[in-house]
Amino acid sequence: MKRWFFTFLLLAQFELYVVSAMLPQNPVKDLVGASSILSPQDFLSLSYYHKTCPAAEEIINQKMTAWFRKDYTLAASIIRLHFHDCAIRGCDASILLNHRNSERAAYASKTLRGFQVIDDIKAEIERRCPKTVSCADILTAAAREATLLLGGPFWEVPYGRKDGRTSIAKEADLVPQGRENVTALIDFFQERGLNVLDLVVLSGSHTIGRSSCRSFLHRLGNYKGTGRPDPTLDRNYLRNLTRSCKWSSDLVYLDTTTPKTFDMEYYNNLGKKMGLLSTDQELYSDPRTEPFVSAFTSQQPDLFFNQFAASMVNLGNILFHTAPNESEIRLNCNYVNPAPRKTANPPRRV
Repeated sequence: MKRWFFTFLLLAQFELYVVSAMLPQNPVKDLVGASSILSPQDFLSLSYYHKTCPAAEEIINQKMTAWFRKDYTLAASIIRLHFHDCAIRGCDASILLNHRNSERAAYASKTLRGFQVIDDIKAEIERRCPKTVSCADILTAAAREATLLLGGPFWEVPYGRKDGRTSIAKEADLVPQGRENVTALIDFFQERGLNVLDLVVLSGSHTIGRSSCRSFLHRLGNYKGTGRPDPTLDRNYLRNLTRSCKWSSDLVYLDTTTPKTFDMEYYNNLGKKMGLLSTDQELYSDPRTEPFVSAFTSQQPDLFFNQFAASMVNLGNILFHTAPNESEIRLNCNYVNPAPRKTANPPRRV
């Protein structure tokens, strides 16, 4: 009865989220460095590039497909890269800026991948539509294409984001690293205009991808100073992880059951004590998040897929206002545009 009740509430909330995702109404809160609140519907549009670059989505799709065929693991990396971008300063491609002390150089960004994919897409779009499509929009659409390539859902991406000119490493280290408690995760999401349902749903992207062993080694022994492993880890799973982690840099699939498929097994794994990161497993034990996890394990995939699409739109809608000289359409996603040359005044005639 309890599970049915929370499933009913989830379905009701999902209906509201579909509407809010298609017609976003709520302004997001101020983020790090934000100067004022911004409503996504004031700036984003599904038809933003229809006249100026109608081939943009086709180019992104073709390039993502080509890279996926070379290395399927890049799809999960692009989704993660998009999250890290939007989590700090909103979706402004600040994670792509490549300079000393940028977000990209932060410790939290050490294992991020996929930069070359975005560079490749940007180069082709610049060739076809110069100075038109932002790197932030490219990364947002690429995350959608990556999800599709892995067997996940489709959603319409509204466009019109601008590229930020500021990127600071210490801000990127605010992104959750896999050891936070649920309260810290909820606070982090709410500060960005997202809620508990978004937290649980977007965590479901861990149905694909890999993690370095350093992110969960603390669970394998002397957990919280007890001298023992994390008791919420299944014993067989614990043994497998211990064998797999010879070095902290070794990689392990986030979903050990269907690691290459976008599905609901991530949530089923949590019920079996097989969540890889402690931030994953705690979603199953915390009373604020467990009802949503249980609802996804007991329903058809459409419920998770549809809500994932809605929450990804919400993630992509994290924006904040900047002064006109603090945003632009970058020519190269790695660097801010060079300052325009000042034209010398012609000599006066006497």
